[in-house]
Amino acid sequence: MALSQQRQEKNQQNLFLENELTPRYAVANEVMQLFAPSNSLVPIEANMAVKTDALVDDFVNAINTNSEIEFNVLLETFADSQVPINPANFDNYLEYLADNVINHSIHTSSPRFIGHMTSALPCFVRPLAKLMTAMNQNVVKIETAKAFSPYERQALAMMHRLIYNFSDEFYSEHVQNSQSTLGILVSGGTAANIIALWCARNKSLGAKNSFAGVEKAGLAAALDYYGYQGAVVIGSELMHYSFEKAADLLGIGTHGLIKIPTNINNQVDLSALRQAVADCQAKNLHIIAIAGVAGTTDSGNIDSLSDIADIAQAANVHFHVDAAWGGPLIFSEQHRQKLIGIERADSVTIDGHKQLYLPMGIGMVFTREPKLASSIEKNASYTMRKNSFDLGKRALEGSRPGMALFLHAGLHLIGLKGYEFLIDTGIEKTQYMADQIATMPEFELLSQPDINLLLYRYIPESLRELAAKNELTEIDNQQINIFNERLQKTQRQAGRTFISRTTKTITCLQKEISVTALRAVIANPLTTQDDIDAVLNDQIHIALDLSTSDFLEANHINSV
Repeated sequence: MALSQQRQEKNQQNLFLENELTPRYAVANEVMQLFAPSNSLVPIEANMAVKTDALVDDFVNAINTNSEIEFNVLLETFADSQVPINPANFDNYLEYLADNVINHSIHTSSPRFIGHMTSALPCFVRPLAKLMTAMNQNVVKIETAKAFSPYERQALAMMHRLIYNFSDEFYSEHVQNSQSTLGILVSGGTAANIIALWCARNKSLGAKNSFAGVEKAGLAAALDYYGYQGAVVIGSELMHYSFEKAADLLGIGTHGLIKIPTNINNQVDLSALRQAVADCQAKNLHIIAIAGVAGTTDSGNIDSLSDIADIAQAANVHFHVDAAWGGPLIFSEQHRQKLIGIERADSVTIDGHKQLYLPMGIGMVFTREPKLASSIEKNASYTMRKNSFDLGKRALEGSRPGMALFLHAGLHLIGLKGYEFLIDTGIEKTQYMADQIATMPEFELLSQPDINLLLYRYIPESLRELAAKNELTEIDNQQINIFNERLQKTQRQAGRTFISRTTKTITCLQKEISVTALRAVIANPLTTQDDIDAVLNDQIHIALDLSTSDFLEANHINSV
């Protein structure tokens, strides 16, 4: 059957699409019911809640990670672009949603979904999400977030204190001081990193004498005034790709992002970093910031933050730490020392929707100096007036919801010791997986985990002896790369378990080559050792099937 015909039939089957025009008064009545006070709609809203709760329960309790539907089929399901003429029936729409969206969505809460930085959520998130949506606070200004504005500042101050641990007097002075900014809540780590570099650029190229500053005059004029030949940001080659976005947006271009090689532990090479700083100074290039990584996206490794802080301090350069993933180690007495030096950072990024187990859309950037964010302050006559309490005047984003509700709730309902437990057990489970892989001939561990990310690969049986002797050739590794890519794609499509993939540089016969790595992220409190074993066994079974199909295909070609 042609895809276009399938699409037509699919549209005809969508029960919530109305073909007949209803009288205007009927449409108005249906729409007004959607906005009526809830006490007049108790039966309707209760019915909606019962049915959606049933869908939620089924979804979050699923073990399999995915459905087996082909992605191209899903594309055709959502190919129609016509807006329905009349209001739809909620029950019919919910049925459509269940059949076409929910049933084929990724079960990120599954204990066997251990391939991305997305995890199960604590149960309090769901009722609070309903509350937050119903309240519909816009935290850009106090006129639409009277209580949420100081409430958000308090939650951010709690996180700031865990990072910097300043005195009681410091926090008494700055937590609710409208002229101070300890942290900014944003949609994610990308926005947080952009804001951090934006602050660094504006402060270092600010107004002076008759010069209006980079904010008003632009980057070219600022560099010319201060006598620089250009501007750069320096950091590890494993920096998150958000730094490329930041370099683009801040006007230095991605060529102005200097990426320093990493060592065998995936940490920035400190001698190369020092040399890069010296080279930039010799070329009269303005270093906007030096970035350290606390939890690389690929492998979870942490740069030597204290050493980078020394380098930045000696060069009088802004030191930013992207701790979007690894930042929550600040909750753990056992693992906090891995972040030594973060307290010297001028700015720090942490993602709440990663290891703080909060819903998507919570990123944070913290500043050591409470007045730093004033370098990006913008005002408007109708809101965000200069001396107001409005949070939107020192932020990239404008209108945004009260996501601080989840952060504040997490800090109280999980607490310091609760987060410590979550961090410690995640790392313990990751070490268990690494130990299992080390004993299994089917796999090769590519690096020891620093925290709770793990890189490894499957070795086809015909190459295991060479791999054990470290005698794999570049061609052998290319074959292993192809096999691991097929393995990961097949596992994802089967939907029983999930591991992501990335690339890692290794040394092969005294030559650096890129290999395809399987990437495990153990960030779900519900994941057990049995689940980890199930993921690895699933990969072994899939690999055997792939090897058998390759063998049969080769025999077929030979017989032909």
